[in-house]
Amino acid sequence: MKVKQVEKYGAVVVELKGNVMGGPEAQEFSDLLHKLLDEGKKNVIIDLAETKFMNSSGLGMLISGYTTVKNGGGVMKLANATEKIESLLVITKLITIFEHFTSVDDAVESFK
Repeated sequence: MKVKQVEKYGAVVVELKGNVMGGPEAQEFSDLLHKLLDEGKKNVIIDLAETKFMNSSGLGMLISGYTTVKNGGGVMKLANATEKIESLLVITKLITIFEHFTSVDDAVESFK
């Protein structure tokens, strides 16, 4: 998994590319979210457009990230989930927890 961070109109877009499987990458993801919160960046969008696969550890990583951001006074939203990832969110009922948007622009707009 590769993590790329881009700032866009008062929100930070974190792009997850490849397979999201937890492990050492989960710590990297958590550290990034803590860093953003420390910098006062509280609007976070996770862009899943290039996420090919996600296992239960990857889902756990997202849930942990959501909790981290929420406890830090921020908001984390998902964007561009592929059909596979979206069905995973539906099956696990996580779709009811995460706000999900079909595009990063829609997610950015929702913060205004």
